[in-house]
Amino acid sequence: MKKNIVLCGFMGSGKSTVGRLLAEKMGMRFIDTDTYIEQKEGMTISEIFAQKGENYFRDLEASACRDLSNTHAAVISTGGGTLLKDCNVTELKKSGIIFLLDISPETVLYRLRNDKTRPLLQREDKENAVKTMLSNRIPLYKKAADCVINGEESPLQICFKIINLYN
Repeated sequence: MKKNIVLCGFMGSGKSTVGRLLAEKMGMRFIDTDTYIEQKEGMTISEIFAQKGENYFRDLEASACRDLSNTHAAVISTGGGTLLKDCNVTELKKSGIIFLLDISPETVLYRLRNDKTRPLLQREDKENAVKTMLSNRIPLYKKAADCVINGEESPLQICFKIINLYN
């Protein structure tokens, strides 16, 4: 059975963009955990955060990871906070190889400069928030990852690196 390719990393690291391209190149299906959750809940991530809170959303993420650990031959793009919980890492490793797309805080800020959809970035001190969150999360991402990829490169370059490592 073909293992899943699980992409992790901070928001703006290119998980969805690379994931779609990778799925297409490898003939695998693409699953974005945030979209998966939105479809199950019938509301956007922003609405879930606003109406039910971050803890409720994190429980939905854990449930999604349990569901997705039963799939095979898929490229799974995880939300930026998904792999901060050990239980989610354990579930996704059952059927997948985890690749971290590693990027700098400057790249995050540049890529998300016009983004209004991410609840954790809707604040005045966005730059400080990104640097703090990223420095807290990077060690956990690295602990979860089977492979660390330079996320600063083009989506196509990243794809080919992952394909080579996967094969």
